[in-house]
Amino acid sequence: MPRPLSATIHTAALANNLAVARKYAPKSKIWAVVKANAYGHGLSRAFPGLRATDGFGLLDLEEAVKLRELGWAGPILLLEGFFRPTDIDVIDRYSLTTAVHCDEQLRMLEMARLSKPVNIQLKMNSGMNRLGYVPERFRAAWERARACQGVGQITLMTHFSDADSDRGIAYQLEAFERGAEGIAGARSLANSAATLWHPAAHFDWVRPGIMLYGASPSGVTADIADTGLRPAMTLNSELIAVQSVDPGHTIGYGSTYKVGKQMKIGVVACGYADGYPRIAPEGTPVIVDGIRTKVVGRVSMDMLTVDLTPCPTAGVGTRVELWGTHLPIDDVAQACGTIGYELMCAIAQRVPVRAE
Repeated sequence: MPRPLSATIHTAALANNLAVARKYAPKSKIWAVVKANAYGHGLSRAFPGLRATDGFGLLDLEEAVKLRELGWAGPILLLEGFFRPTDIDVIDRYSLTTAVHCDEQLRMLEMARLSKPVNIQLKMNSGMNRLGYVPERFRAAWERARACQGVGQITLMTHFSDADSDRGIAYQLEAFERGAEGIAGARSLANSAATLWHPAAHFDWVRPGIMLYGASPSGVTADIADTGLRPAMTLNSELIAVQSVDPGHTIGYGSTYKVGKQMKIGVVACGYADGYPRIAPEGTPVIVDGIRTKVVGRVSMDMLTVDLTPCPTAGVGTRVELWGTHLPIDDVAQACGTIGYELMCAIAQRVPVRAE
């Protein structure tokens, strides 16, 4: 018999969240970002809920080809671009759009033999200092791209580092506008945080990612409480054992949790080998029998333990929600000192996943 642990992907929630993105950026087209296997949700499972988008953004060529095989005929954007000349053959064959962020990529495009020009998104490094041309070099890169016979439409692109925090986007927006001054072409700047909170950055295209999956770009649940976003993944399990532990005894590896008074403990079929964070401290929230309680003791490979004090009727077989419909993933991530993105992407292959 399979373990009572599974993840459910909510197709209607994905469609809802895409509609929320359109509500916030009504004049922009949308690149729905589905990198990392749709943030751990599964590309084929997420596709039906997101197919009303204008385009898909991802990193992996194989995933781009998979989207074509799923029946998507619209734009697909490679967010990091390509890495070797043979990648350009795939870009040409499947009519992909690609980011271009360095001279090496431009050189490969100049040398490529293409059946038709490739649309590109020329990336500016406006302050994040990962990929792209600095503002002072951007025009020269644009002129070189425009002169390349293998390049079709050129969209101007950048990425914000602080759209979800107090620093905001003003300094990067100013750098972008300075570097792109006088250059024609569509603009693509806004990530999820900028889509939600910085309308000045919407321009022609927005690139929502984490918001499509119902989590907050800031990692704080309250920040998206009034947006209408809904969780797109629920991770459920069950109690597989119940223990009554006397005062002075400890729970789990390392004896990190010592019982102060007699305590009823539930054992949940979920551990770090399933993708639940081993670093989850005491107090990490979990829903048992519809009641919010907490993790106690160290998370094991295959199991974790929870306090059943608030859930006196819980027993073997009682339903447990690790995150999802009733427990925001951001609440769990925040307790663990990480972000919802990481938890979504960490779901292990051994966890059964279904779409509804």
